[in-house]
Amino acid sequence: MSLDGFIAGPKGEYDWIIDDPTLDLAALFSRFDTLLMGRRTFELARSQASLLESMRMRVVVVSSALEPSQHKYVTLISSGVPQAVAALKAEPGKEIWLFGGGVLFRSLLDAGLVDEVQVAVIPVLLGSGVPLIPEGRRCSLHLDESKIYPNGIVLLSYSVPSETATPA
Repeated sequence: MSLDGFIAGPKGEYDWIIDDPTLDLAALFSRFDTLLMGRRTFELARSQASLLESMRMRVVVVSSALEPSQHKYVTLISSGVPQAVAALKAEPGKEIWLFGGGVLFRSLLDAGLVDEVQVAVIPVLLGSGVPLIPEGRRCSLHLDESKIYPNGIVLLSYSVPSETATPA
């Protein structure tokens, strides 16, 4: 996200996100075997040619608009999202990565289904855009780790204490 809390610019642009060669993406990806995202994030990721393939994870998309017959290589969740995500979490395997999607993030956080929040803060002020997370109830977090990269990116990892992860 930008330093002022946005995950995309006002028109959905993300050209301000910088890369850092010292960021070990392979190590990050190795923690997960399932990639969970909303429709807009999926469409953006799909437009990046081999992005989803390079991650080598099961792709689960929350959408009531996508047609399952046109997206056979992904698992679509069109209703009962909290229950479906709880079932995914109960399956054996690695962790689930919520990849983008502030509205989906908010709904899962409010349902008590988020265990960790990891944010890479990019040193830019956008002024406006798509917020990291829409308005909702308060949720206290516990800082587990922070790391500063040479280009100014700050990676913050927080756990969600179980008492704040339960639905209100």
